Amino acid sequence: MMAEAAVTRRVNAIASLHVDATNGADEESRRSSSAADDSPVAKRINAAAAKDNDVWVAVQEGDMPAGNSSQPLLFRTMKVKGSILHPYRFVILLRLIAIIAFFIWRIRNRNHDGVWLWATSMVGDVWFGFSWVLNQLPKLNPIKRVPDLAAIRDQHEYSTSGESNSNLPGIDVFITTVDPVDEPILYTVNSVLSILATDYPVEKYACYLSDDGGTLVHYEAMLEVASFAKLWAPFCRKHGVEPRAPESYFGVKRQPYTGSMQEEFASDHRRVRREYEEFKVRIDSLFSTIYQRSEAYNRKHAKDEDGVLKATWMADGTQWPGTWIEQAENHRKGQHAGIVKVVLNHPSYKPQLGSPASTDNPLDFSNTDTRLPMLVYLSREKRPGYNHQKKAGAMNAMLRVSALLSNAPFLINFDCDHYINNSQAFRASMCFMLDPRDGENTAFVQFPQRFDDVDPTDRYANHNRVFFDGTMLSLNGLQGPSYLGTGTMFRRAALYGMEPPRWRAHESKVNDDKGKQYGRSTLFINTILDGANQERRSITPVFLDEEIVTSELASLMACAYEDVTQWGRDAGWVYNIATEDVVTGFRMHRQGWRSIYCSVEPAAFRGTAPINLTERLLQVLRWSGGSLEMFFSHSNAFLAGGRMHPLQRVAYLNMSTYPIVTVFILAYNLFPLMWLVSEQYYIQRPFGTYILYLVAVIAMIHVIGMFEVRWAGITLLDWCRNEQFYMIGATGVYPTAVLYMALKLVTGKGIHFRLTSKQTEACSGDRFADLYVVRWVPLLVPTVAVLAVNVAAVGVAVGKAATWGLLTEQAQHAVLGMVFNVWILVLLYPFALGIMGQWGKRPAILFVMLVVAIGTVAVVYISFRATYPVGWSGMAASSLGKAESVVAAGSSG
Repeated sequence: MMAEAAVTRRVNAIASLHVDATNGADEESRRSSSAADDSPVAKRINAAAAKDNDVWVAVQEGDMPAGNSSQPLLFRTMKVKGSILHPYRFVILLRLIAIIAFFIWRIRNRNHDGVWLWATSMVGDVWFGFSWVLNQLPKLNPIKRVPDLAAIRDQHEYSTSGESNSNLPGIDVFITTVDPVDEPILYTVNSVLSILATDYPVEKYACYLSDDGGTLVHYEAMLEVASFAKLWAPFCRKHGVEPRAPESYFGVKRQPYTGSMQEEFASDHRRVRREYEEFKVRIDSLFSTIYQRSEAYNRKHAKDEDGVLKATWMADGTQWPGTWIEQAENHRKGQHAGIVKVVLNHPSYKPQLGSPASTDNPLDFSNTDTRLPMLVYLSREKRPGYNHQKKAGAMNAMLRVSALLSNAPFLINFDCDHYINNSQAFRASMCFMLDPRDGENTAFVQFPQRFDDVDPTDRYANHNRVFFDGTMLSLNGLQGPSYLGTGTMFRRAALYGMEPPRWRAHESKVNDDKGKQYGRSTLFINTILDGANQERRSITPVFLDEEIVTSELASLMACAYEDVTQWGRDAGWVYNIATEDVVTGFRMHRQGWRSIYCSVEPAAFRGTAPINLTERLLQVLRWSGGSLEMFFSHSNAFLAGGRMHPLQRVAYLNMSTYPIVTVFILAYNLFPLMWLVSEQYYIQRPFGTYILYLVAVIAMIHVIGMFEVRWAGITLLDWCRNEQFYMIGATGVYPTAVLYMALKLVTGKGIHFRLTSKQTEACSGDRFADLYVVRWVPLLVPTVAVLAVNVAAVGVAVGKAATWGLLTEQAQHAVLGMVFNVWILVLLYPFALGIMGQWGKRPAILFVMLVVAIGTVAVVYISFRATYPVGWSGMAASSLGKAESVVAAGSSG
């Protein structure tokens, strides 16, 4: 299955130039792409496209802004067919009416026996309904936008005198990393290699690696990358390789050839693969190589200086200015000088063909461009006493440094574990940025995050397809998706805090006030207007005096540079928040910019995700905590100005408040504790009408979910996993985030979230071994408690049914309540497997353990003979109320 999926990705990669180009592609392009149409995999791809056409329909041009008639449109807009959209909206309206009627009925039939319990449940249900409305309103008009790669080639690329030319704008590519262990260095080098080999004019883009740990390992890894890329990039161009990250490419067993030199491919493939294996050995040995070299130099220089040296040494015999292996003053994490190293310089503007095959070089690159884009390593200055603002601070330092070295009008950022999976991704982004309709007002293009090495059943919803292909896609119908941290193409002007052209009263001018906003560097300020100009096609260095540039770069990376400036608020990535990505996108939308959600096949970028339960929950804790920080900050959706679309404001309000509702969900899940002790509590009467309302609203939310599954193109498994993981988060992670936020509001101290580790601790050959590693943290305790309470509730229900007889009213109420307790256990099933560790490989063991536990509780109950069996109806009502609220809240997850 993995190989077959890989074949699908490869076929799609070649078709990606033309699959979306059934609109506007010329006949020759159609013929060139039709060769793959006869393969079984291609037929399945076409079948999937046909299924997609059953849901989406093209928007007629008359429905769009006029645009410039002399330029072709670079993307198509699709909307959901009316036969799906109208019933979808109608069911949403029906459910809204049902919820309002439910609240009115509950108020008119107040439970006087337990007012405090009734009032608590009422507040919870009102919040559930409010949260559902916030989640549902932005989804009323889902829109899909499809890039036309053929059109952008026709418009911006041409040939003269047999040479290819391009007027595509420049792109600066940003990669961030911190720790070569927690973020394995093999991921980072593959990310960089995929960028250096991507299909975009070589002279038009530059790659920057920000190493926030300041380690020599990362720098020397880039030197190795530059050496291997001289072979890898031409090989990819010659044979049309996809994907262009070697670890992923060579990891695929079946690789159908799609180039034009098949007779040379086999020998070239063997040679490059052998070179890559040697490259990996060198990368893996960097830690020991640097340590041994440093020991040798330290012994030598200690004798000369008559002392003890513990420095880390570079290969050229100079001391590394960053963090040393044995940390010392000015050479430790959090305390080192700024570093900028140009690993690969700007390439020439004309293609440089390689040499023919020879004894020394068996690969024939005589007809292949061998140039490589610019590659820069940098590590910003760090000093004690400064808040370095983590990833956001590193990104802002990169933004300033790149302005002096390349100053491309567009930039794209990646986490170090993401690589380019579709070499046409940069062009796909440009289809939206350069489109004549409203491209100049587009701040960023967000691609969905896709992941490798996720377990086949996606136990912890790592793919998150409901969010990416549902929620984010629906925001295309408003101002666009939020910024999600990686795989995002930005307009540099938007990051500088400039207003979009539609709201710009006059052209921005560099004046004295710019110093207060952007800092004291005149050289940097002078680059701002050039960097904001998308018509600027060159990314050559703006300044030629090397000494001046070196001094200026050090200044731009200095800790004190941002003092008394707008960096981190109105310019660059936003500071002092765990979710700097969402808040940065919010600032742009607040200014009136729009964004685009773009999903292409094969996926534009792929990365890794934590499959360990604890790491996954810690990751979600950081996201949810940051969302609450956003609500209690100047980035609150209520404070956005009039330029933000009203429903976009609703979407951001939902993003920043969704953890709050889970406090009530956790309470509902623990309510059965009261009936294990006493059976005299009731939430609502009359019980029969209450059940009818709950069944109605629960059924309708599932119908709405099925409509969303249809237009989002996701599977039922994706939807089920989303519901399950939301319940897991709602019983532990999200309430913890609410507690952290409450403590911050009271104490004024911020929340510390650690870096999510991508490094597995499992040492077996099992690809998914980390899935079965248990790392106990306090965060797991609340969900374990909920699991135990609901197991006990089911056991008590069985005991009561056995005590009273199945035909009695009390027994029927007990069984009805048990159904919803079982439902909670089903939702927590992935969590239960996760805490079982290695036993989780055999789900049958979990089933047996649950049966034994339930049976034990039932026997204990029967032995004690409950005194007040009638009260169980209250427990049933509690379980039903809990289930209704969980479903309503789950839809907001």
